[in-house]
Amino acid sequence: MAEEIKIPRRILGLILSSVSAGVVPRVGASYIAIGRTEEIASLVKDLDFVKDDGGCMRFIIGKYGSGKSFLLTLLRGYAMEHGFVCADADLSPERKLCGTNGAGIATYRELIRNLSVKSSPEGGALGQIISKWLSSISMELAAEGLDPESPVFEKAVRNEVFSFCRELENHVGGFDFALVLSNYYSATVNGDENKKSACMRWFRGEFTTKTQAKMMLNVSDIIDDENWYDYIKLWCAFFKKIGYSGFCVFIDECVNLYKISNRISREKNYEKLLSMFNDSLGGRAPGLAIFMGGTPQFLEDTRRGVYSYEALRSRLNDRGYAVKTELKNFMGPIIRLRRMSDNELLALVKRITILHSQYYKEEARITSEEMIRFVKICSDRAGADTLITPREIIREYISLLDVMLQNPETSFKDVVGESGEKVNLASSEADNGDVEFEDFDDI
Repeated sequence: MAEEIKIPRRILGLILSSVSAGVVPRVGASYIAIGRTEEIASLVKDLDFVKDDGGCMRFIIGKYGSGKSFLLTLLRGYAMEHGFVCADADLSPERKLCGTNGAGIATYRELIRNLSVKSSPEGGALGQIISKWLSSISMELAAEGLDPESPVFEKAVRNEVFSFCRELENHVGGFDFALVLSNYYSATVNGDENKKSACMRWFRGEFTTKTQAKMMLNVSDIIDDENWYDYIKLWCAFFKKIGYSGFCVFIDECVNLYKISNRISREKNYEKLLSMFNDSLGGRAPGLAIFMGGTPQFLEDTRRGVYSYEALRSRLNDRGYAVKTELKNFMGPIIRLRRMSDNELLALVKRITILHSQYYKEEARITSEEMIRFVKICSDRAGADTLITPREIIREYISLLDVMLQNPETSFKDVVGESGEKVNLASSEADNGDVEFEDFDDI
């Protein structure tokens, strides 16, 4: 068995419980990152470009279980480590880009609720970000020689806040945004917790009427279904100005846009998607990176998918030389996730074995040859060349390890059988041929 990977036990337990259920762990994804090196390298270059005031929008396309969500989570962790503010949300029947009954603002609320930075990777970082910004202003003035206890100091901080806010007024929605920031500072100085709470509610898009917002904060607008994306761009400008590398927005389960039955509602969502694409790549949202995960059906279906909207199809259609010749192309707006190789799947199985043994403090009773045999059984399944996914491999393998752990008298052959029929993995015809695997230096 390879040397143990040093992982906090809480994170290790979260990883195993998540992946065994077919769910991507919110933290710790990097510990089970195998393969996809070219895709990751391409996305990392996007972040470097965004850090230099560029913008980008990428679609991560793959079948269910192919690793879309995992790749987005992995990129999210990398972005936070490199000074980006990140927000993520899964679309659903209740959360869309726009729609009736607050479907658009529901997506915005989910993004802000999951706002994350390096020091708060699990979400809920909005208050921390604003408080850190106010503290930095105070520390800068104190470093200039002003006494923090003097009335002059408070006035100087207030002037800095108002000056900063005036620079945001040029953006769409910037005046009200700046006014709420000023209210938040005033409430902090005066110890007015009710007003601070009202400011945070406004930032999170929780006000439902303009009258209520006017009465509590003296602002004339609220964040709603129509303008929430404008405020995403405004947040991006704010984050950049206070020193962050940029703002990364991760939106997964985009297949829910494809599932919208009403044509008019579906096309309105695609119009919003087109606006986001044009802003990101047209230089109108510097510092903003948008990554969206979806299935091939969501993208390519010409009746209900993205390609049914001509303006988007003409921008995104990647059925060119690379696809026709099955060559790689990770430089366009679409990254298609291909099937992981048998060698990468074997590396993944070995990594899971190490983590499982470490968590249960008992070495798994499975040899390298049996791991190879397991991967071969999976690869021999009918249609595996195109249908086998990392999710299926991981779930079935952890199930195998769990059974062997709880039944110490059993062996790999007892559980799997001669050809894998006991775990429903075998192809219709048994194949006893050997399979060769490359060496893995990173395991």
